Amino acid sequence: MGELRTIVSASSEGPNGNGRPARPPEQPRTAGQGLPPGPSRLPFMLLSLGIMGVLMFMLFSGRTGGERITPEQFQTLYQNQHILPGSVVVRDDRVIAKRKPGPDSKEESVVYVPINATSKEATMKVVQEVTGGNYDAQPASPWASILLFFGPVLLMVFLVWFLISRVFRGGAGGAGMLGSFGKSRHKTMNKEMTGITFADVAGIEEAKEEVTEIIEFLRNPKKFTKLGGRIPRGVLLIGDPGCGKTLLAKAIAGEADVPFFSISGSDFVEMFVGVGASRVRDLFKQAKDSAPCIIFLDEIDAVGRRRGSGFVSGGHDEREQTLNAILVEMDGFAPADGVIVIAATNRSDVLDPALTRPGRFDRQVQVPLPDVKGRLEILKVHSKKVKLGPNVDLERIARGTPGFSGADLAAIINEGAIAATMADKEFIEHADLEEARDKVKFGRARKSRKLDAAENLATAYHEAGHAVVQVLSPDADPLHKVTIIPRGNYGGATFSLPEKDRWGYGQKWLRATMAVLCGGRIAEQRATGDIGSGAAMDIAQVTQMARKMVLEWGMSDKLGFVRYEGTDSREMFQPERDYSDQTALLIDAEVRRIVDEAYTQAEKVLNEHWDKVVRVAEALLRYETLTQDDVNRLMRGEELTRPVSVSEQLKAEERRKAAQAVVDQLDAPGDAPAGAVPKPA
Repeated sequence: MGELRTIVSASSEGPNGNGRPARPPEQPRTAGQGLPPGPSRLPFMLLSLGIMGVLMFMLFSGRTGGERITPEQFQTLYQNQHILPGSVVVRDDRVIAKRKPGPDSKEESVVYVPINATSKEATMKVVQEVTGGNYDAQPASPWASILLFFGPVLLMVFLVWFLISRVFRGGAGGAGMLGSFGKSRHKTMNKEMTGITFADVAGIEEAKEEVTEIIEFLRNPKKFTKLGGRIPRGVLLIGDPGCGKTLLAKAIAGEADVPFFSISGSDFVEMFVGVGASRVRDLFKQAKDSAPCIIFLDEIDAVGRRRGSGFVSGGHDEREQTLNAILVEMDGFAPADGVIVIAATNRSDVLDPALTRPGRFDRQVQVPLPDVKGRLEILKVHSKKVKLGPNVDLERIARGTPGFSGADLAAIINEGAIAATMADKEFIEHADLEEARDKVKFGRARKSRKLDAAENLATAYHEAGHAVVQVLSPDADPLHKVTIIPRGNYGGATFSLPEKDRWGYGQKWLRATMAVLCGGRIAEQRATGDIGSGAAMDIAQVTQMARKMVLEWGMSDKLGFVRYEGTDSREMFQPERDYSDQTALLIDAEVRRIVDEAYTQAEKVLNEHWDKVVRVAEALLRYETLTQDDVNRLMRGEELTRPVSVSEQLKAEERRKAAQAVVDQLDAPGDAPAGAVPKPA
């Protein structure tokens, strides 16, 4: 039910239509910290360098650079006495000699004749004849051949052995290469690092009380165990995004006098199979060594999803192995005494039942959206570090923000401070916070956008239709303000100001709200003789309300006290349906009937009070934004005397003339009559 909008109308333009004190950065705990150092790597490095050096020497010591020549050239050089006497050396693969300095070279140079199996006999015959046997023979060593053949193989074996040893040493406590993947990547936090305490958390008092008991357990465990009780093993924080789950965990770290290990669920899973389970074991091992302590697992649904569901292609499922490791560590044969696990998620419906049972997560703490009192407290907390003006009414802001989370409220204060700073104000005014609220919900106002006369006229009557029906419907929420200033994808909006927070929806309120949503399209068509796509969001909200009334809330006499909505597990592509095709036809007919009744109700109200719609629309064309008091005065027949600037007067006069021209054109013969009212859609 919480997904229904409390801002009752926003006409779209298309079919789709605290500051905190500075704190030092969190320092990650080094993997394997506190463990004894491994063996020195210096002998292995020296040995590997020595083997590589020997191999390089053997490979290149026998290779002598120089000019390569043929046996005939060697014979010519020797006979011409260009070869130094006694410098000829015969090896297994070549004949080497030194050449005397000559016209081409002023220094001695080396020449060689290569020898292979086919040319060895002929080459040696030439050398024997030319030198007369005056040469040195250097036979190759058998050890050199053996090392040249087996050396590369031995080197590869040594490198593989060295890498494997590094991996095992890394897994035993070092941070060596591949071994570091299995180490936990948690962060150790304390009060000085977070700078947040329970005084900074507001709007979730029940959740604070639950976790306060956990802190007391850790500070004085004997107080609770003397009666035979045990410390809870786990606390699961459940709530919508932005409700303050992570903030609450930081406050626990700020209040607890014990180590606080923080890690995200996604940090367990890497590209290597088995890494997640290894990191879980390493995390709990370090936590047990530091007990008593707290482990905070943020976004645990990343690894704690229900096993055996969804579309798994088979083979090794890394997430399931990680989840199994968490289950064993939390309540296995060796329980982690003194270690409390706090997890946070906004998808508790997909968590594995073995993870959420008592004994693992003994407490499931709901962190709901704040009520009006909670929103006021949150606004007070975030406004402590900003300068508020005397006209700021935080209670009115709290009443006008139903369905806002703590993160949304913090954004309102921040956006208001930015807007006041850009306007060179001395403090934040109430108007800045109102604008910030609209900006957070719908986006920045596009005041510079140039709309043509027909669009201005259609938007003004559209929003006037919403406003008039809302004021004249006693079961609807009170009107707050109405505007035709474009924001985001919306051409205008009508805001309500609920008198209280709703945890359930009555049928009278639902039907009145649906009639308000239908009023925009009716007034727009009656004024312009045409319909546009600006009612896309209204149609979506009306349809959603009607379907929930029929499928979930049993508000249909024909379908009765039965729930037809399937379970939303979000695991399958097709929605679950447990009723027949005939029932589906009846559901569609009932949804259509409820929408038609709301449309007829709004049509009746606008027909009876059309003059009031015209006055509100003309005022919107002049002032662009009207408050609740402005609309009430116009509906009583009074005139607005609100001052406007000269530029606004000129723009308003231009809009009025253009709108009047459009109306005159519509009233011309052959066009649709101005009073044409559509049939229910």
